Amino acid sequence: MSDRVTLGDLESKLRDIGGSATSVASEAKAPVLGAAAVASVLLVAAVYLLGRRRGRKEAPVLEIRRI
Repeated sequence: MSDRVTLGDLESKLRDIGGSATSVASEAKAPVLGAAAVASVLLVAAVYLLGRRRGRKEAPVLEIRRI
């Protein structure tokens, strides 16, 4: 009529599910890491350029005259 579920059946099924989840997670890491790297480079570049602009705007103007 109905077969009983054994501990071995449960273990094998859980190992199958865990193995596929691990492979999916490792495949999904690469694009996320790449996007994070690009975003961080763009952020650093933006901060650098904005700081450079601010420094030029607020820098004092010096006149040097020869006597």
